[in-house]
Amino acid sequence: MAKKAKKLDIEKPSVREFQVGDLAVYPAHGVGRIESIESRTINGNRHEFYILKIIDNSMVIMIPTMNVDSVGLRDIIEKEEVPRIYSVLRKKKNGLFDNQTWNRRYKEYMDKLKTGSLYDVADVFRDLFNLKMGKDLSFGERKLLDTAKGLLLRELCTAKDSDEQTVWREIESLFKKSQKPQ
Repeated sequence: MAKKAKKLDIEKPSVREFQVGDLAVYPAHGVGRIESIESRTINGNRHEFYILKIIDNSMVIMIPTMNVDSVGLRDIIEKEEVPRIYSVLRKKKNGLFDNQTWNRRYKEYMDKLKTGSLYDVADVFRDLFNLKMGKDLSFGERKLLDTAKGLLLRELCTAKDSDEQTVWREIESLFKKSQKPQ
């Protein structure tokens, strides 16, 4: 029995451990700072929680330390990844929206935002930004575009240690380049 337990410990994947003051990304909410690590008793069991404060809106989220992977809490992308995010934004997709209703697109985009991946957020932003150039967006799509823009900007600004205006100008220039005839 002891051998079996030991084997399970070896196979258990390591969970990212954050420290107070670390920046982290919580899916669909964006960049936050670990304000504290607290212990709470729930149903008679002691659990450790990260207390994450979202930078944009000061929302406070309690995340069980043992659930970091399952909720998608992750580190900010490295500065070296920024060009790859920009290449996602540059990609041109033709005919993507012709046969989809806005509510089907909305669900797909929400699912992508919930993954927490900045690459997925960039996909959503690019698609909605390009769609906006050709037609009016529904209310839900406009809100999704704003959400994706905020998530994208905040993390890119943090990764690049830059301000929002500078990063936004870079993003806009990517779209201007991709719209020029080739």
